[in-house]
Amino acid sequence: MARFSDIIEQDQIKEHMQNALKTDKISHAYIISGDTGSGKKMIANIFAEAILCEDKKDINGYIEPCEECHSCKQALSGSHPDIRIVRHEKPTSIGVDEIRVQVCDDVYIKPYSDHKIYIIPDGELMTQQAQNALLKTLEEPPAYTTIIILTSNIDAFLPTILSRCIVFPIKSVRDDLIQKFLMEKRKIVDYKARLAVSFAQGNVGKAILLTENENFENLKNGAIDLLERLPRTQAGDISDRLLALLTPEDSSEKKPDVIMTGDFLDILLFYTRDLLVYKAEKSADHLIFADKLSYISSVTDKCSFKQIDNILNAIEGARGRIRANVNSMMTLEMLMLDIKENL
Repeated sequence: MARFSDIIEQDQIKEHMQNALKTDKISHAYIISGDTGSGKKMIANIFAEAILCEDKKDINGYIEPCEECHSCKQALSGSHPDIRIVRHEKPTSIGVDEIRVQVCDDVYIKPYSDHKIYIIPDGELMTQQAQNALLKTLEEPPAYTTIIILTSNIDAFLPTILSRCIVFPIKSVRDDLIQKFLMEKRKIVDYKARLAVSFAQGNVGKAILLTENENFENLKNGAIDLLERLPRTQAGDISDRLLALLTPEDSSEKKPDVIMTGDFLDILLFYTRDLLVYKAEKSADHLIFADKLSYISSVTDKCSFKQIDNILNAIEGARGRIRANVNSMMTLEMLMLDIKENL
């Protein structure tokens, strides 16, 4: 189980939660807001476990759950009777009946311990009726109740809900801290860690997923292989190679997947930036794709700064056209031809 000391940055959240634990002044409602993979669930679980822990420890300046008492063991196994996770049947909404049954009515059943904690994942999915039902509980909650709402869209909540909760926005984490975490804690090699960090944009969870995602690794290798072969690839073969690379294996439609296309363009962009960096510095120190140094060196020997800049502009132009709903396959084919002309 993770501890407060494992949370990278997020000092405001940690400081508030630590003060609440030290003074035993736990608020009745919190909202933790951040992108998917940003650590909302981890933070909520650590806080819930620490609140209920029977023998809290001071470890490296943090009040931490002991992970040894009966309460901690229940929390770690996901079976603590006083940590209630709100479930919903429909993937696109949390209905009023689900909130009434799992929260509003349940709060009046006294806890086994001193606190009863409700965690609502995907809080932005609550309908307006569900939020109004929850509002009544937030206005007059039992003293032992704490509700933690997790969301990736803070704008989805009624102002009255927001006004009755302590809102914690999860901030982007510095690239160097994520890279250090990946290399030291997850034992990821440096060039893979740099690549994951570049794509994660301050999201620790996304960086971890990228290092573990075999599909992303295949897409990265396929994109680079396509670039390396592009000068020798006939125009008529480009379409087939793009479709093979960007169509999911389980798809019945032969067209580029939206998410894979976005990642593909990001790979091209970062790779081209590596070309620019190496041409300027003649050093691999700041390269994301340091494992491709030999190819990067050979390309920069032949390409001018202007040609590399042309490729960067072509990639950004293609991204803009795809966002504007221009045919993605046609756009990608044109992009490949633009890159081929400048390589």
